Amino acid sequence: MRHLDLQVITQALEWARDGETLWLCTVLSTYGSSPRAPGSLLVARGDGRYIGSLSGGCVEDAFIEALRDGVFNQPATVVRYGESQEESQRLQLPCGGVLEVLVERHEANDEWMTHLEVLAATLLGQKRLVRRVELASGRYRVTLDAQHNGPTVERERREGEREPSAVRVRVGPALRLILAGISPVAQYCAEFARTLGYEVIVCDPREEQRRGFSVEGVEVQAILPSLFISSGACHEATAIVALTHDPRIDDLAMIEAVRTPAFYIGVMGSQQTSQKRAARLARSGGLTDEQIARIHMPIGLDLGSKAPAEIALAVVADVMRVYNGKTTMTMDDEKAAVDVV
Repeated sequence: MRHLDLQVITQALEWARDGETLWLCTVLSTYGSSPRAPGSLLVARGDGRYIGSLSGGCVEDAFIEALRDGVFNQPATVVRYGESQEESQRLQLPCGGVLEVLVERHEANDEWMTHLEVLAATLLGQKRLVRRVELASGRYRVTLDAQHNGPTVERERREGEREPSAVRVRVGPALRLILAGISPVAQYCAEFARTLGYEVIVCDPREEQRRGFSVEGVEVQAILPSLFISSGACHEATAIVALTHDPRIDDLAMIEAVRTPAFYIGVMGSQQTSQKRAARLARSGGLTDEQIARIHMPIGLDLGSKAPAEIALAVVADVMRVYNGKTTMTMDDEKAAVDVV
């Protein structure tokens, strides 16, 4: 899940507490090109205000128009956008794409608000759930996700029926990037990651570094990154990267990072610097070979990067590669890294 989805659920909870009837939209499937993946969320009020994204603009406008016309008065409705040639042209879906969306209508009540609170806690990393919605009645419930893998959206069909009777949507922690220390590369990393939908948290105890850092929507903690990491701030959808070239910040962050379930841990430095760091982490930090192997060092994809923005692009691209379960683009993993002195 993306940080935008957490914002959707947080806003939905706030509106529900104000007594608003809400329409929660979930992307079920995409065909062709689509900027939002299955499981992506949007919530809207009856007056047309909304937060979240389904397609990047065109589908949202069509949905809000239909909502104001009273189209979505059923507890649950599945709607397909871009299916006909006329609709594809009107909605301007890219590459002839088709988008299938579940639209749920919910009045404000205690049960609905409790459900939203559970979803918010899930996106913050407390657990992984499966959300099941019956399409005829709109009834919903959540269960623990025992598999921790598989498709984000699944359809349930009764025997002998072609149309699904319910959908199951996996809900997991929202993507989080922890930047251990501030540097020019870290600044660009924060900007790129925010664009990609990450929650970004920057930790640096140095006042002079914090004074020059400003990225909209990024949380800054005036604390040693190692202390923040060890506080329980990491979950399985967390990436931790250290980009300062200061061992007092980078090494301590790595020592704590390998004790977390973070899916990506990386630190900047040349091959020679990385070898020295590995020896230092084993000798002074007490890390095992297995723990050190979790650390991407040197960090990033081999893009020939030199400038801070280029290095940041290589770092964020590598984080996304690992999150999406892709292998490196080269045969030699040692070469598939940014060699920064």
